[in-house]
Amino acid sequence: MFHYNKIIMKKGTYQLHDEPNFNFQLNRTIMWGGGDLEEIRAIAPRINTTEDWVREMTNLAERAKENHQISKAIGYYRMAEFFEADGSPDKSKLYAKSQSLFYTYYQDLFNTTIRRDEVEFENGKLPVWIGLPDTEIKDTVIIHGGNDSYMEEFLPVVQHLLSEGIAVYLFDGPGQGAALRESEIYYTYEWERPVKAILDQYNLNDVTLIGLSLGGMLAPRAAAFEKRIKRVVAWGIMPDFYEVVLSKVPKELRILMDLGEKEQVNTLIQKKMEADPLVKWALQHGMFSMNVKTPYDYLNKTRKFEMESIGHYITQDFLLLGSNGDHFIPVELYKRVIDALPNVRSLTYKMYTKSDAAENHCNFGNTELVLNDIIHWMLQAKNKSATALN
Repeated sequence: MFHYNKIIMKKGTYQLHDEPNFNFQLNRTIMWGGGDLEEIRAIAPRINTTEDWVREMTNLAERAKENHQISKAIGYYRMAEFFEADGSPDKSKLYAKSQSLFYTYYQDLFNTTIRRDEVEFENGKLPVWIGLPDTEIKDTVIIHGGNDSYMEEFLPVVQHLLSEGIAVYLFDGPGQGAALRESEIYYTYEWERPVKAILDQYNLNDVTLIGLSLGGMLAPRAAAFEKRIKRVVAWGIMPDFYEVVLSKVPKELRILMDLGEKEQVNTLIQKKMEADPLVKWALQHGMFSMNVKTPYDYLNKTRKFEMESIGHYITQDFLLLGSNGDHFIPVELYKRVIDALPNVRSLTYKMYTKSDAAENHCNFGNTELVLNDIIHWMLQAKNKSATALN
């Protein structure tokens, strides 16, 4: 049973694992997945592979469920599913458990405050949550995640926005959450298409679009071609997904990609996947979500996931949010985003640091701070625009 005071935003970043991505995902489990710090700290030393991760998270989920700690069980099942191999029966089972528990536990909320809906797209459906505040609507936000998100982990974000008088339309787009897992809608770089479907379905105008992580590239891309978006928030520095993916690989691989040496690229990556379980997971997930068969094809497809070539079409108010301790995105890429935006109405850039407890990817250590900054910025931008029109 849902109770409002159970949704709280935690603050802090913790050193729980020597491997940066495992460490980040453990923090993510605590901050956005309802995980318990001491429980996570206890299992961290036992995690060396993705198989270890799945086992330990599943054990935590089962124990939490047996102890009727359902909010924790939801997050643990979700994060167990996270590193399970895409397409496997176990992944589907873990996903189903997390989803079933989530919508049962929060059924009162979805009967009273947030409406679940679906929007037809291609040969499937995009899941949508619609939240309308009880008070006067100060702004309307469309929000989506990135490469490996699913909408249910955004519940605290939605609740916070609603409490501030913001109407919210949250959706899983192609390659994300239920759109991928239930409708087999794979990733597209043409993000204006799913955003247009949302805008058309609900007859929305004058909205703020927020995209996290890879969404920091997708949202600007949508804004370039959809002018019903008046304000865009790139919650993550992502000028070019291909460049981000290649930022941590040997230069040899980049050269081989430029030469189009498909077999050599696949051989090189296969060796890397065999030696590094997290590289294996990342490549397998990427190939699954983009519906390609080889690592070369995946890397080649990520080339289209960029906003620099179309940045001059973006004319909205633009907020760029970065973090100086991001384990995934090189912080210096912020300049490429800024340089790609010569025609925006206004540009605001903020870099979060350890002193904010928000230095990690997507600032998971202090979501409330970042949300408050976003709300302040978008209402200020909206008011300035209204004043200018008058």
